Amino acid sequence: MLRLLMLFTLLLGSTATFAEDFQVRQKFATAFTDAREAIVMAIENRGLVINYTSHIGEMLQRTGADLGASKQIFQQAEIIEFCSARLSRQMMEADPHNIVLCPFAISIYTLPGEPGFTWVAYRKPQGVAAAIVGPLLAEIAGEARP
Repeated sequence: MLRLLMLFTLLLGSTATFAEDFQVRQKFATAFTDAREAIVMAIENRGLVINYTSHIGEMLQRTGADLGASKQIFQQAEIIEFCSARLSRQMMEADPHNIVLCPFAISIYTLPGEPGFTWVAYRKPQGVAAAIVGPLLAEIAGEARP
């Protein structure tokens, strides 16, 4: 019940929350670097390890010219991948096909024309995995709130 209440509070506290079948994304009135730092701290403060940070925005900007693309997709964009051995094991004991959710990833990005706002998004776990990992992802993503 406490986790449900915390999730509800997180959803109400963000500037905007959007959910589709495969993702949850929130728009916060905060700078990219502040949101990124908050996410990193939220992960590390839970004793979890960041496996990799993908600098997706830089990659798209760098390779755009080679592809003949001129549209700027992001101002800044990174994907932070991390793991919880305990939750990953629980998820895959429940259903080995949940391997697709590992490592966990949270995207942090800003869009052109939206100064002062940062988006935080993650893949929405389904089935049994939703109960195992969903609250953790929601809590971590919610810590980007100013």
